[in-house]
Amino acid sequence: MNTPDTVSKDTEPKDPFPIPRKIMAEPDYIDDDNPELIRPQKLINPVKSSRNHQDLHRELLMNQKRGLAPQNKPELQKVMEKRKRDQVIKQQKEEEAQKKKSDLEIELLKRQQKLEQLELEQQKIQEEQENAPEFVKVKGNLRRTVQEAAEAPDS
Repeated sequence: MNTPDTVSKDTEPKDPFPIPRKIMAEPDYIDDDNPELIRPQKLINPVKSSRNHQDLHRELLMNQKRGLAPQNKPELQKVMEKRKRDQVIKQQKEEEAQKKKSDLEIELLKRQQKLEQLELEQQKIQEEQENAPEFVKVKGNLRRTVQEAAEAPDS
């Protein structure tokens, strides 16, 4: 009486953990139409609602419809190219501003640079004098007094 169908069914082990059809229980607020209950609302994704994301998504969809593949550049390379473009644009703007300067402005800038250089030189000299040893300072004072004494009788 053992047919192949009945033998295979009897020899197969039964699964001790049957797979449940529904993992989560249904919430009870769906069945009740109680107006006092606050129903949960789906949270808004700030990324998807942002304007940049929408523009990017729209551009990707249009490129897909046209058959254009998106650029496969790494993000770092894109950022570096953008920085380089921005830097070139900034340099061009500065050059245009330089070209538009009048002769008076150019002359004033030259004088300002000369004054700044003189101030830096004076600061260096003062720092050297402050950092000089005591005997060098005394020797400088002696030279000045000797020169003053030599000039005094001549005049």
